[in-house]
Amino acid sequence: MGAAVIVKDLKKTFNLRHSHSLKETLVWLVKGRKGDLTKRFDALHDVSFEIQPGETVALLGFNGSGKSTLLKLISGVILPDKGTVRTKGRVAGLIEVGAGFHPDLSGRENVFLNAAILGMTEQEINEKFEEIVAFSEIEQFIDTEVKFYSSGMFLRLAFAVAVHTQPDIFLVDEILAVGDEPFQRKCLAKIKQLSDEGRTLVVVSHDLDMISRICDRGVVLSSGTVQFEGPADQAVAWLRERN
Repeated sequence: MGAAVIVKDLKKTFNLRHSHSLKETLVWLVKGRKGDLTKRFDALHDVSFEIQPGETVALLGFNGSGKSTLLKLISGVILPDKGTVRTKGRVAGLIEVGAGFHPDLSGRENVFLNAAILGMTEQEINEKFEEIVAFSEIEQFIDTEVKFYSSGMFLRLAFAVAVHTQPDIFLVDEILAVGDEPFQRKCLAKIKQLSDEGRTLVVVSHDLDMISRICDRGVVLSSGTVQFEGPADQAVAWLRERN
């Protein structure tokens, strides 16, 4: 059957833009432009692991550890500088609130746009449309331009679209924190349902209790490298010991 996600020798570097003083720039020019005024940050370095079909895996680590960057690489939103990411099947996810939404289109139009981007046919979207809107609980605003939506409304509609695309691999970042508590519970129940259906889930969250409840395995990152990989409760314990 093969792994659902294969991450091999992954490296991602970002250029940090800093404003430089006139003196620093002049010295750099006088030296014949030797050296580099741009600082670089290794977000990920030689990261490798596999996720099997039907597994629920948490990416853990403190702020700046590289977990959100890794999730974006798995989703294909950004590309690695070195190494490979391979995924099997349809990938959907919630990486950033409202990503893929066009502000001048209505909620209804964005449902069709986003679902199409995530790989659904027009027939599939028509069949699921009422279910998507009902889940989002924003029926009265579905024909309003989304630029007037609150971040919570964005989240509801984005989550509703993503979970109804029947993804093989579902990616979830911290954005669940944006919704109110009843909607968070509803989202977690839906995530659990996807897991029970045998979907592959990759979750980034600081809620370690939730990770222990819903995840099979944890991959702990620190300074862009994998520090621990194992059962979710052990990964959580490893991270708590270092907090």
